[in-house]
Amino acid sequence: MKLPPPSTKGTVSVEQAITQRRTVRKFASRPLDEHQVSQLLWSAQGITEKNGFKRAAPSAGALYPMDIYVVAGHNSIARGEAGVYQYEPKGHVLSLVVKSDLREIVARAALSQMWIARAPLSMVITAEFKRITRKYKKRGVIYAMIEAGHMGQNLFLQAEALGLKAGIVGAFHDEKLVEAMKLPAGYRPVLIMPVGYGHEDG
Repeated sequence: MKLPPPSTKGTVSVEQAITQRRTVRKFASRPLDEHQVSQLLWSAQGITEKNGFKRAAPSAGALYPMDIYVVAGHNSIARGEAGVYQYEPKGHVLSLVVKSDLREIVARAALSQMWIARAPLSMVITAEFKRITRKYKKRGVIYAMIEAGHMGQNLFLQAEALGLKAGIVGAFHDEKLVEAMKLPAGYRPVLIMPVGYGHEDG
């Protein structure tokens, strides 16, 4: 799925987005459009330099050990089908990995926090540690976790700027997520971030 180009100008200030940011656990069933999904993914891992490779979130040594997946339900993305997608920064595209609505399975893997399944989609941030530990050894794991935090905050603030809300979950069974989402060998899920319209927004 080729995503629309991201925008680099918005109508909500950074200060306003920081002030309004809250962790939300109730979502409306209203779908997101392709532009919103594009902007969210770009904010987390999108390429931000022309003809370059530097990304929206800082990474130690520009090694980028993180990947981001989208777990979408039926009618969650306008003109998109349910499934697990991997975001590819180069090309700004989503590649279908699993063609199925796995939101309930993901929620059950996250210690049965079923509110996760009621969000239109969840962003799952993963790490392939060997990309960074080759250079930084054990310290690279810490650097990857720092990068995940940057990505998560970017997603929170971008969601606010788009009139959306986000939650964040770190409690889950890694192996169950890896199996359900068909993650490559060596990939470890780090964060789940459900995203959508707040429940009061209809």
